[in-house]
Amino acid sequence: MDKKKRWCLLLVLYLCIPVSKAAAGDFDLLTKDIRVSIVYDRSGPVLDSITASLLQQDIYRVSGYLPEISNDISKVRGNVIVLGNVHSALLSSLAGNRSALKDKLTGKWECYSLSMLTKPRKNLNKVLLIAGSDTRGTAYGVFSISEKIGVSPWYWWADVRPEQKKELSIKIEDFISEPPSVKYRGIFLNDEDWGLQPWAAKTFEPETGDIGPKTYAKIFELLLRLKANLIWPAMHPSTKAFYSYAGNKKVAENYAIVVGSSHAEPMLRNNVGEWTASMGPFNYITNKNRVYSYWEERIKESKTNDAIYTLGMRGVHDSGMEGVKNVKEAVPLLEQIIADQRAMLGKYLGKNASAIPQVFTVYKEVLEIYDSNLKLPDDVTIVWPDDNYGYIQRLNNEAEKSRRGGSGIYYHASYWGRPHDYLWLSSTQPALIREEMMKAYETKADRLWVLNVGDIKPAEYTIQFFMDMAYRAAPFKDSKYVGQHLSAWVSGIFGDSEAEKISPVLSAYYNLAFERKPEFMGWSQTEPTTKTRYSEYNHFYYGDEAQRRIDSYDSLEQQVKRLRPQIKSKDADAFYQLVYYPVTGASLMNKKFLYHDKSFLYARQNRLSAAEFSARAKESYNGIVKETEYYNTELAGGKWKLMMSMQPRSLPVFNEPVAPEVKPVQEAGWDIAPEGFVTKDSSLVTAKGGILALPVFTRMAGKKYFIDIFLCSTETLDWTAVPGAAWINLSAEKGRLSNESGKRQQRIWVSIDWEKVPAKAIPDAKIVINGSGKNIPVQVRISDAVPAAAAGRNMFMEDNGYLSIFAASYSRKQDGAKSLWETADGLGITGKSVQALSQQPGDYKVPETSAIKGSAVLEYDFFTTTAGAPLINIFTLPTHPVNNLYNMRYAVSLDDGPVKVLDFKTVGRSAEWKENVLSNRAQRQLSGQPVEAGKHTLKIYMLDPGVVLQYITIDMGGLKNAYSTIPETRVNAGK
Repeated sequence: MDKKKRWCLLLVLYLCIPVSKAAAGDFDLLTKDIRVSIVYDRSGPVLDSITASLLQQDIYRVSGYLPEISNDISKVRGNVIVLGNVHSALLSSLAGNRSALKDKLTGKWECYSLSMLTKPRKNLNKVLLIAGSDTRGTAYGVFSISEKIGVSPWYWWADVRPEQKKELSIKIEDFISEPPSVKYRGIFLNDEDWGLQPWAAKTFEPETGDIGPKTYAKIFELLLRLKANLIWPAMHPSTKAFYSYAGNKKVAENYAIVVGSSHAEPMLRNNVGEWTASMGPFNYITNKNRVYSYWEERIKESKTNDAIYTLGMRGVHDSGMEGVKNVKEAVPLLEQIIADQRAMLGKYLGKNASAIPQVFTVYKEVLEIYDSNLKLPDDVTIVWPDDNYGYIQRLNNEAEKSRRGGSGIYYHASYWGRPHDYLWLSSTQPALIREEMMKAYETKADRLWVLNVGDIKPAEYTIQFFMDMAYRAAPFKDSKYVGQHLSAWVSGIFGDSEAEKISPVLSAYYNLAFERKPEFMGWSQTEPTTKTRYSEYNHFYYGDEAQRRIDSYDSLEQQVKRLRPQIKSKDADAFYQLVYYPVTGASLMNKKFLYHDKSFLYARQNRLSAAEFSARAKESYNGIVKETEYYNTELAGGKWKLMMSMQPRSLPVFNEPVAPEVKPVQEAGWDIAPEGFVTKDSSLVTAKGGILALPVFTRMAGKKYFIDIFLCSTETLDWTAVPGAAWINLSAEKGRLSNESGKRQQRIWVSIDWEKVPAKAIPDAKIVINGSGKNIPVQVRISDAVPAAAAGRNMFMEDNGYLSIFAASYSRKQDGAKSLWETADGLGITGKSVQALSQQPGDYKVPETSAIKGSAVLEYDFFTTTAGAPLINIFTLPTHPVNNLYNMRYAVSLDDGPVKVLDFKTVGRSAEWKENVLSNRAQRQLSGQPVEAGKHTLKIYMLDPGVVLQYITIDMGGLKNAYSTIPETRVNAGK
């Protein structure tokens, strides 16, 4: 398949439906004999002229041919593209009595048709007719042709350059698009202080010195190419209010973009920049007349715009409403404010308020006011926000689903605030976005979707993903479509062969960041801002989980570095922006902190290598500086100067690491650290005279464990490692350490050759590490037994005193009459999660205690080798109740014993919620009844819809602290 066609095929699959069974026909735009022209009706909207010109430029980008544009169909000949409203005189004169087409488009929201006419007039050979049901519908139709010829919506914003073609032809089949799944779809430009605003002011639009009409024209073009229609303009103090520049208002009119405003900006007013101290307090009780006239002015000014008005009132900027002491006082005041706002809308826009699009966003404290029986007009759209970290706080109950104004979603892909910002890289897991937004869609929150994108860059793919889902939701009902969408998008930009290499890298990038975002790796918080601290990754157990994360990121980093010189020169800038910079930046940020951890921890163990890891941490920081400098100075010839900041808000997480003091005790010479053998303060057991032993090796797990040999002094060491049995395998049995970079320590991996293990009783063996007249023994213990009850079964088995189970690895599941568990691919920390759903959402009630065992259930069979009371830890996504009728409950039973109900619902910005959103998990723990060694079954019953299970650990006395998921302890997992 041609490298650009795969993306086009994806679009066709979910953007269009056939009108007739007419065979596809070729429409030539450029051949040896044909030069296409473009015609639009001069009496149509300005956007027709704009899109005709943009299509002309797109054809030129691909072929080098600049088509003629005309308003007079009689003056062109040959093959012609004609665009306009389906009812325009121009289209009617060509389409004749194609009343069926008009019938299908009339009254439809943002629909378009493509059809081909053969010789409709003497001077015309073939006509490609692009007919829109309305202004934006026509534009979407035009840009669908741009995509068919290989021009990406990101041709300008990400420098995605199309393949050059000497001849240009496309296949056209009569079709008409469906209305968009979500009526209003757009972005919120926010926290623009470190990228979009300085770039626009000093690089792209210095004549304005701000985000002005030239910048907005490019943004609006992008929105239309993405088949979006809504903007919430930038509104921080660094940027003047949208209506401060007359050109902004005019360009929104020309591009037919709907102008709205955020939850903090009622009536299209940007309070931060527009409400001044001279106006008095922003208080509707004490300063009503001034506030009223302030809103009134904007309505008069905006009446020529297609607009959605935000109702209500909060503080000047993202704070609670002034003049009220509590919710009880806020409710009647807010009802009066809304009534006054609607009256002025009707007065100045000349129609009934119920016909004017309005939204009420229940953000932060406003949700509590709304839930206190606020009387909201039925035609007003309720906008449900997420919690700023991708988890929607509340959705429609049954009564709200039937509201005439419907409801929508305000969702974050970028955020400034507590517990921590994520303004640098865009790393929200697409599968999480799909899970939350499709949950919203299925509960009828489909009137408006707005994505907080921060500075736009580097959120390109997130924006594409979100807008594609908003435009055509149906394919996203299947969780497998997430991976297909990413692959198709990458293929459309870089080609099929490159997509096979790039798509897995991007998928892994999102999954690693889901475990912990790069911006959160300092384990610090903000508002108030705290210092960074050492991470919670375990450096001494589970195969060194910190190093496993470093290795995972380093693998991605090395892949993009190998790919970069192989990428076609035309794709080099796009590759850097869309792949190289985010992947490399995330890798370097993780290395900066995890190497810094190692430097500190190894210094406490008297390792000479501690200084080396400190240097690696600093090298990682310098790498981020270098790549960001390239982004801002050399990328695309300096086009993006000042767009990328590696330290927005200058939070501690972005600072250069400070090396811990390292003073090796030279007399110690050298030492070792076997996996798992450190004290609570990370000092060495050997220094305290302890007996060293590796974790127990089990045949069913097939694991390997490590021993670190390291210098404590600058003397060269020749060492040997002598295994005490033939079945002990070592990755190295001798070596030399010296005071050179990379040679101050060595890790030996120990594994078992089970084919050589004798069948009779196995004595413990040792590995003896020798060097410089000193020897240190390490015990090797093995367990070959796999109980008959566990052998060959889909079962989990205790390993070194614990079990690890991924939620999607259930042994069995049983749906309830009205409830079910459904696997969601790509979702969560383990890459696959299980979601609680109702089979009859409108009629689902959480079962009473006596009926819980009739609900949908997941069963997990496992085998313990020790007796005791297991400590069961269950990790879910930190989702919120679907609506105000539910909590976040599920029920657990061990061996059909008592059923225990667990609830992980959080309220407000509690300490627990903060930890949950930073780690993307919510944990609940329960003690099971005492059990004997043997087979057991854990059952998890569905109670509230929206619960998403990620993984489970069972502690039989040996579970060690870990931040990431522990590899599953499945029977025969190592084979």
